[in-house]
Order: sequence, then structure tokens, then C-alpha cells
Amino acid sequence: MKETIYIYHTNDFHSHFENWPKIEAFLKEKKSYHEAAKEDVFIFDCGDFTDRFHPFTEGTMGKGNTKLLNETGYTAATIGNNEGITLPHEDLAVLYEDAQFDLIVANLYTLENEHPNWLQPYKIYETKLGTRIGVTAVTTYYQKLYELLGWHVSEPFTELEIQLNRMKEQVDMIIVLSHLGIHEDEKMTKLFPQIDLIIGAHTHHFFPEGKKLGKTMMAAAGKYGQLIGQVQVEIHQRKVSHIQPSLVQTSDLPYLPNEAARVHHFKKTGKEQLNTKIAEINKVLSYSWEKPSELSQLLCDAVHEWSNAECTIINSGLVLSELQAGRVTKYDLHKMLPHPINPCMVELSGAELKEIILHATEDGWSDFAVKGLGFRGKVMGIFVFRGIELDKAQLQVKINGQLLDPERLYKLGTVDMFTFGKFFPEIQRSPKKQYFMPEFLRDIMEWKLKQVYLS
Repeated sequence: MKETIYIYHTNDFHSHFENWPKIEAFLKEKKSYHEAAKEDVFIFDCGDFTDRFHPFTEGTMGKGNTKLLNETGYTAATIGNNEGITLPHEDLAVLYEDAQFDLIVANLYTLENEHPNWLQPYKIYETKLGTRIGVTAVTTYYQKLYELLGWHVSEPFTELEIQLNRMKEQVDMIIVLSHLGIHEDEKMTKLFPQIDLIIGAHTHHFFPEGKKLGKTMMAAAGKYGQLIGQVQVEIHQRKVSHIQPSLVQTSDLPYLPNEAARVHHFKKTGKEQLNTKIAEINKVLSYSWEKPSELSQLLCDAVHEWSNAECTIINSGLVLSELQAGRVTKYDLHKMLPHPINPCMVELSGAELKEIILHATEDGWSDFAVKGLGFRGKVMGIFVFRGIELDKAQLQVKINGQLLDPERLYKLGTVDMFTFGKFFPEIQRSPKKQYFMPEFLRDIMEWKLKQVYLS
């Protein structure tokens, strides 16, 4: 008895709706074709489908994204860090309440150590010829951040072992939807050789024809919907005989008559839903990445006050647009600060703080390109300070008017991207970090604008 199973997959879409019309049409057509031919077909998403950088996602708090997965006919999905740690607890808890697909996450729990009722740790699917396919999923182990939002994530490999043991006597094939990244997936193939297929995500990697390590095939489809993954699985007497991944370039798919209108609709819908007045300002608030500006300083002040820091450093590249005089809406703030970035405070010695300040005032930051770490801008921009004075000629630093003490501990306000990246090693390795969640920078700016213009 031989059979062929068809799998289609997406990952790290990040709300890039400019690619969605073609993806949706392609997946619907393939699903319809296979079902008409009485063939088994599965469509999976491996997380980070939802990204609040786009106004449509922000305006619907991700529920619009869930509706798109429903309409396209996805079989199952897992969550990535953009679903898990950029949505407030109450919004993630209802994100999938209307889902018509299975939501599979093995290592996400409530603080009472129970799986939320909207997910399952694994699911077993049966083909028309009786082959049993076990699917489980694991997401990134950002333990501290999840706990700040009222969730608990268990260590992925420990959880994976539990789920694989539960399934092993019940299935003929094992698939893992992984939002751990390529290096963790490679480790997974060595630790769990019983896995037949890992469909990967998080690090935006892709394999044109898959990558086989040991007995396990790996598949992944890049980022932003630029690629669609497809996997053909040959089964012989309920045993996997061959797995062949491949990729489809979305830009090569036929242009659709309503494509531009659909893409415009997403933005228009988001703008309408975010048309809530925040403040009325009496002048234009400008921004710049090359020199000090009102908006970057206002944002720095907001982070400083929100985090109750002694001094604060942020980069001006965070601000992406100016605010016009008059009515300011949530959409304006979203356009200006689309990043899923939170304010934070770190504790550093005076000596470490001085190194950071000197590094931040070096030339070259204004056009230094930045990618990842939640940053949705283009360049780092110059650094903006609050409570910090630097005499470059004397290499002398004052904190709130007092000479910096190299032995003393200081509380520095900043943004979370510097705790994850390697721009400032002193911040990254600080043992005392306090993240302020779920508030994004735009929420802090809203709070500050209301203070300044509504008081």
C-alpha cells in the first residue's frame, strides 16, 4: 500500500500582507486540487504569522490574521515570539478563540502549569488510507518575558521528549513545527532521531530542497511570505519511504486582478481602527536620525520617566515619522513607532556605563543599518541621552550633574533591543534587567504626549 501526502507550510510571515493575496490564492488552489483528487493535504504555519508592526494587525490585535488563516484553510499553526510576547496576556488568550484550525504548542502553559484551553500539545491526523501522522510544536524559550506577561514556557527539548513519548506507540510519522531556529533544529535531529520532518522557523532560514541530518528531514521557507514551502511525503505500508521538500517563490506566482486592492484594504482597515485621538498638539514635532530632535528627546524622556531610571539612552532611529500639528491618533503613533520593542532598565557599574556612553558617542551610528531585535526601522541613528553629560575632551561623564563614580551602580533606562543584541556588551551581560511589558514604545509615547498636551 503506497500513498503520497502533500504538505504546504509558511513561517515568519510577520504580517507582510503585500505577499498575502498570492499566498492565499496558491494555497486555496492546491488544497482544492488535492481534495478533488482525493489526496491528503495539510497546511501548517510555524509561527510569527502575526506582527504588530502592521496597522491591520495592531488594529485587530492579531484577530484579523487568525481570520486569514481560517479563510485559507490551514490545518494547524503554532505560535512564535511575535504572538507569544508582543501581545498582552488578555489578547493572546483570545487570539485563537475563533480559529478553525488546530493551534499546537507543547511548551506553553498558564502560571498554574496547565495548557490553555485554546491549544493542544500534539495532534494525530489520520490519512484516508489510515496512516497516522503525529504533529507537535515548540516555541522559543523566552522564559522571563513570558512570565512577565502571565505565561509559563517550559524548556523546549524537555517538553518535546514528553510529547514524542506520548505519541510513539500511536503514530507512523512524526512532524515537529519548530519556532526555535535553525541551530536548535539541528540539535533536535541528533537528540530525537525518531522525528521524520522538522518544519522550522524563527531564524528566517530556508532550504530549497530540504536538508537531511541523520534520519530527519528539515524544511523551512524563509520570511515575510517571500517563499511558500511544499513537502511531498511518500508512504509505503504506513512507513515513510521518502520526503522531498521544495519551495515556491511567491513573486513568480501569477498577478491577481484584486491584488493591489487587497493589500491597500489591509492598511486602510488598520488605519480606521486606530483612528482614536491621543492628543492635540500646537506645532509640528520633528525627527532626525543625524542630529538631536524634539521627538527623539521626548521619547527618551518618556522611557526615562516610565522606567524610573537615573539616566537613559535610546537611539534616534527608533522614530520613523514626525507628528503634524493638530489631532494625533493611535495610527500616527503606530506609524512613528511600529516596533514591538519595550522599555527596560538595567543596572550597571559606573565604569560599564562610561564605556557605553563613550561607545554611543562615536561616529558612524547615524547610518548604521540595523535588522532584527524587534527593530522595524532602517538605521540606528544618533544616541539621545537624559541625565547624562559628556566632556569628550576630558573623557569626563556626569550623571545628573554629579561626576560619574566608576564603582557605583547606576540604573540605566533604555530599550530591550540592547539587551538582546551585541551593540553594548555591558547591557547584554548585566545580571539585573527589568523589562516593562506589555507596553511598547508607542504606548509610552502616548502616555507622555497626554502628560504634555492634555495637562
